[in-house]
This record gives sequence, C-alpha cells and structure tokens, in this order.
Amino acid sequence: MKNFYLKPKLLAVLPAYSKQQFVKDLVAGVIVAIIALPLSIALALASGVEPACGIYTAIAAGFVVSLLGGSRVQIAGPTAAFATIVAGIVATQGMNGLFLATVLAGVMLILMGVFKLGSLIKFIPNTITTGFTAGIAVTIFLGQIKDFLGLTYADGVKPVETLEKVEANVAALGSFSWQALVVGAVCLAILIIYPKFEKRVPPSLIAVVVGALMVAFIPGFSENVYTIGDLYTIPSGLPQVDLSGVDFSLSAIGAALPNAFTIAILAAIESLLSCVVADSMVNSRHNSNAELVAQGVGNIASVLFGGIPATGAIARTAANAKNGGRTPIAGMIHAVVLLLVLLFLMPYAGLIPMPTIAAILFMVAYNMSEWRKFARIVKTAPKSDTLVMVVTFVLTVVFDLVVAIAVGMVLALVLFLKRTSEETSVFGWQYIDPETDAESIERCAVPKDVRVYEISGPLFFGVADKISDITLKDYTRCLILRMRSVPSLDATALGALETLAKTCEKRQVRLILSHVNTQPLEVMKKSGFYELVGEQNFCEHIHEALEKASK
Repeated sequence: MKNFYLKPKLLAVLPAYSKQQFVKDLVAGVIVAIIALPLSIALALASGVEPACGIYTAIAAGFVVSLLGGSRVQIAGPTAAFATIVAGIVATQGMNGLFLATVLAGVMLILMGVFKLGSLIKFIPNTITTGFTAGIAVTIFLGQIKDFLGLTYADGVKPVETLEKVEANVAALGSFSWQALVVGAVCLAILIIYPKFEKRVPPSLIAVVVGALMVAFIPGFSENVYTIGDLYTIPSGLPQVDLSGVDFSLSAIGAALPNAFTIAILAAIESLLSCVVADSMVNSRHNSNAELVAQGVGNIASVLFGGIPATGAIARTAANAKNGGRTPIAGMIHAVVLLLVLLFLMPYAGLIPMPTIAAILFMVAYNMSEWRKFARIVKTAPKSDTLVMVVTFVLTVVFDLVVAIAVGMVLALVLFLKRTSEETSVFGWQYIDPETDAESIERCAVPKDVRVYEISGPLFFGVADKISDITLKDYTRCLILRMRSVPSLDATALGALETLAKTCEKRQVRLILSHVNTQPLEVMKKSGFYELVGEQNFCEHIHEALEKASK
C-alpha cells in the first residue's frame, strides 16, 4: 500500500496526525461549511434543481472526495461550472437523464484514474479553459437577472438556452419589482463592501441574514419579493434513495453519454486545477490519479444521495487552506457540519429571498470570470490563441459547453498543426565559392553529382508535401538527406519518403540518410523503410555521408 498509485492522501497523513492539527482542521471545516451552505443552495437553484440538492451534493461528494482523494485540502461540492450544464440536462432529459449522465461520468473519472490519465489534462489548452470559464460566468450572470429584478415569466415560458433567457427577461420587464431590486442591491453591496472590513464571517452568510430580515420586517416587501420557500419545497432530514423510476435502457444510456463525457472532462479539469492551487498554498503535492478516482466515486455518491454533479471547488478549497486545514479530515468535518444543518436547520432556508441568491451568484460569476486574465490574453497572446479563447467563450454562451469544448479543441489542434508546419523546412545546400565564405567549405566539397537536402522540424501529415520539394538533376547520382533536426516522423511523411526512395531507385540514384534521430529511425525500421534504403545507407554524421557519396 505504501507505493500504491491510488493511495488516498488521508492514509498518508494519519501516521503523523496530532490533536493540534485536529483542532485546526475542525475550525477550518466549520468555516468552510458556513461558506458552502448558501453557495450550495444558490448553485442548486442555478442548476434548475431543488435547493436541498446542493446540500446533498456538498455532503456526499465532500465527504467521499476528502476520504479517497489525492489532495490534502481539496473541498468538493457543487460548483458554478456545472450550473448551466445541469440546468440544460434537467430541462431536456429530466432528473433521470441527470442521474444517468452523472453515474456514467463517475465511471469515466474512475477509469481515468485507474489508467493513470491524470496527467493528460495538461493537454487541454489554457485558452480553452479560460474561454469556457468566462462563458459560464456570463451565462450564470444572465440567468440570474430574472430573480434580481423580480421578474415573472408568462405561463408556459421556461427558457433553457442563454439567448432564450435574455429574450424572456426582455419580455417580462413589465413585471419588474423595485422591492426585489432593493433587496438584491443591498445584498450585492454587502458582498462587495463587507469583505474589505471583516473577513472572519463569510459575506454570503451576512447577505442571507440581511436579505431575510428585509423581506420579513419591511412593509410591502414580503408581498413583492419571492423567497425560496415561496417557489420550492424545503425538505428536512435525509433524502430517500429510490432508483425504481430510473430508466436504465440502452437508449437512455446512449442519450446520456455526451453529457456524461462533458461532466467527466469538466470535473477532471476543475478538480485538478483546484489541486494545483491548493498545492501552492500548503506546500504539498497532490496525487492526480487518486483524485480522479475520488471524484468519480464522489459523483456517483452524490446522485445516489439525491445531489448533482460535483467537483473540486477552488474558492472553498482556498478557504480551507487559509483557515488552517491541512488534512482531508477538514473536508470530512465540513460535510458532517452540513449534514447537521440539513437535519436540524434546513427549513429556515425557505426564508432566503431569491434576489439574495441572485446577488450571491452575481459574485460567483464575477469571481470565476477571470476577466483580467481574459483581457491579458487578448492583449499579449498570439492571435491564434486569442481566436481559440474567444470562439470557445462565444460558443459557451450561445450554445453549450459540449459544442464549445469540441470546437475549441479542434480549432486549437488545427492552429497548432499550422504553427508546427511552419517550423518544418526542406532546403538544399547552396554551393558557394570557399574564397568568399570560409564557413561553407564543407558544402563546397560536395561533388556536382551529389545533392544534399537538410530537413528541419517534425515530419507529419501537415508537411509531408514538402518532401516533394526535393528534386533530382539528370546528372545526380547520390542524394543525401540530413535529418539531425527532425525529432519525429509519422506514417504520412514516411509514405512521402518511401515514394522518394523508389524514385531514387528507379533513376539509379543512391539515397543516403544522415543523423536520423531515435523516433524516426524506429518508425523506419518498423515499416520496412530501413531495409528498403539499406542499413549501409544510414550514417551517423554528415561527414560520413559525404565520404560515402564521394566514393
């Protein structure tokens, strides 16, 4: 178990665990639970599910991920990144579709960890994560305007897409409630101003209390401002797990697979990014594969417990580290505290005004947007990177995250291949008079019937056509390809080289390859190209190749 690659971080810290550290973990766990309470409710509502589902998620996923995860201080629960995805799934496929998608995503995450794919997340460009994160922030912001202004949609109007919500908000402006705006504005001001003077008590908790008091005691506000209790049923006690109504048919599973893939990828990205942030704060190093397995199990536990998809929450993880949490026990305590709230205090959540929830989500959207980073990339990054980010951002807002990530990855790959192809060149040596250029003596020593071409950069399908730039004169008897600057070779480029070799054979021109690196040489040997050219025609250095050519 000592070197087991999926070993939970909890087992690594227990041997040296102390009473002093337990006290610190206890304080941190309680503080994080207080922060997570209003956020979990707000994110559940933004996801189109019952408010208690957010608490269920924070309890189940929070406990399991801390128990099995690969980070010392990771806090898991509902996050803003999933809000629009979950809302879309619930609106189109219902809770059954959400259940199946989350379970399948959990299985995918477990397999990613078991097969050691944690490091592959680094291949997703930062511009794509920045683009869809900013897009999700804008989507959340636009989705909360309705509650912030106290708008009421007409019967039958249930917008799902972002643009539909904008249209519905414009159409419902006649139902605007100034009382709702006042409550929302006061709560938003508290969220912005309060942290500048006091940081020990979470500002969201203060906003919730103030908002509830305004609606309860200011005349006229209770009639014109909706609360959670007005719109939703607030359960108390543990959820009842009932799988009898879940459709496990192949058609339902097939319909859930695209959403499951999106949930799995996003959960992996956000969780591992959160782990990296946490590592820098507590001077530790996370186990990415163990974390992926824990996220998979945590997501399955969440939906079995009545919750929604979960992932590592960067803000709550940072709060845990800043308040002294140093082991996974702090995350487990945070889940236990939320369980106690669920059992004894949950009915009071019905008093929270909807404009207060909107204000909290406005701040969540602002904090996750990373607009400064977005602007910096636009100003300083290459145009191709900026294009990838902006396209991903726009597609996230206009369509959804599945389309945004897919198109963003394809666009990033195409632009990467374009840049890489521009780095690959094939050029022939120029024969210069040695009296005018002493550094070219080696090139001038090449006989007239010998042609030397130098290839630089990776040889892959995007540049295979450059092999056709190699030409043979009527008097050419030997062709040397200098490949010291070719790090890699793929099948398409190899096919072009094979065509060149057969052309040389047909015209009785000897083909010699100089300084072929390890990867291209292995490809040539495996394909039979090595035997086609002949072992004697592979030289380690250009001097050896020129000597053979001169003979």
